[in-house]
Amino acid sequence: MTTKIKLLLHTVRHLTARQLGYQVWYRVHKPRLAEVSSPIEKVESTLKPPIPKYTTWEEEDFCFINLKAPYKGWSNTENGMLWAYNQNYMDWLGQEGMTKEEGEKWIDLFIKEISSNEVGLDPYPIALRSINWIIFFCSHPECGTKKRLDSLYSQIRLLEKKLEFHLMGNHLLEDYYALFIAAVFFKEEWMFKKYSRALKGQLEEQILADGAHYEQSPMYHCIMLDRLLDCYNISTSNPVFEKQDEINAFLLEKAQKMLGHLKSIIWEDGSIPLLNDAAYEIAPTAGQLFDYADRLGIKYAAIPMKDCGYRKLCNKRMEAIVDVGNITASYQPGHSHADTFNFELRVDGKPLIVDTGISTYNKTSRRLYERSTAAHNTVTINGRNSSEVWSGFKIGKRASTSLIEDSAREIVAIHSGFGKGYLHKRRFIIKESSFTIEDQIEKGQGLFILHLSQYLDIIKVKSDTVIIGNTAIRTLGGDKIIISKANTSVKYNSFNETDVLSIPFTKTLKVTISID
Repeated sequence: MTTKIKLLLHTVRHLTARQLGYQVWYRVHKPRLAEVSSPIEKVESTLKPPIPKYTTWEEEDFCFINLKAPYKGWSNTENGMLWAYNQNYMDWLGQEGMTKEEGEKWIDLFIKEISSNEVGLDPYPIALRSINWIIFFCSHPECGTKKRLDSLYSQIRLLEKKLEFHLMGNHLLEDYYALFIAAVFFKEEWMFKKYSRALKGQLEEQILADGAHYEQSPMYHCIMLDRLLDCYNISTSNPVFEKQDEINAFLLEKAQKMLGHLKSIIWEDGSIPLLNDAAYEIAPTAGQLFDYADRLGIKYAAIPMKDCGYRKLCNKRMEAIVDVGNITASYQPGHSHADTFNFELRVDGKPLIVDTGISTYNKTSRRLYERSTAAHNTVTINGRNSSEVWSGFKIGKRASTSLIEDSAREIVAIHSGFGKGYLHKRRFIIKESSFTIEDQIEKGQGLFILHLSQYLDIIKVKSDTVIIGNTAIRTLGGDKIIISKANTSVKYNSFNETDVLSIPFTKTLKVTISID
């Protein structure tokens, strides 16, 4: 059996039967847009102010994922599929300063060119665009003409035929968010009953007991929470169905949990750690989400991290977030990395040890690198990945992690991702003025890797110590410290050159980061 076939089998065995069935079905079944009349003649729905979207349309250009370009058609993929998808989301309808006249112009252009728009009629763009149109119409009811409402309703009915059961995860949840919001907006009781149940089922599955979204990306957690708050907003602002209070109470409970998790995982300055697929200026900030919750009258409290696999270790000046969990969305690991035992560290509120981040979703060597073990602050053995990341969003064999110690000052865990006999045990310890990482491997050549913040300059290097300002990184048990350069990203298509410390070792290594 070839390596590629083995890799495929290791990947496919984690998929659900429904996913596999729809992978085949959607290759032969191609639903098309059909014109359907809207059940309402005019807009009467209201809502409280949602979170403004990032400014992506300005003067004559769009700027998505840090790539600027003029409009060249809805299906233009010159800047990649993610850029084209963003154009079809039409988030800019909700950016600050967007006039109703400008919004109407773009909606009408979309309707005019819809028949030739292949990208925009994919289910994910339909879902996000539908929510954006509904929020725009609620903000400007006079813009909800019959022609525009008919187009929106027709797209919603197409979405029903293209639900993303082949992908599941956040894609299917976004589909159900859109259909639930549309049901309330169009006052369709049958749709409300059907998609209230569907949305409830997905939220039960995708939101873990500690409030985290199960794909373990802080960025996607914020995106899913924003949309959940939109659902709660429009449903509580438009009481049109019997028993609507029941789903509102359920949405409130899930929102409180997600807000509680976000409160726990963010850094002291309110920013998110860039773990797994995560970047800045894509999702709403934690501050925006907390403000939105306040506008909706939602009360919440921090929830200790557990099921998400992340832990936070802190003293008065140091703040660390460590990853000691398994891939929880086993059938949808597309936004997961081979980053078992990865961590980020801040000192006095500023980044010291950072994640490589992500710069692209394109299926390139860069994408493979950013998901690899070597791109994270952990250990490789014999140059291997701890989980088999491949293609742009696939994973074959995965590391299986077991917690041995789990306390506020010490975390100990072990995983077997490198193969039989290649166990990796890591211990994190935080004290009053130090953070220590102890690694133990049974065999093979280990390589300990640290990515330093771009804002730091190494002052002095000894055989076993690196001095950075008032911080010392001391090693015990490894070979010499190797310093190299690498690119990290905090935003898509944006790079920062930084220093990387690599320490070869066998058996054991102890690294202590101390502050004066």
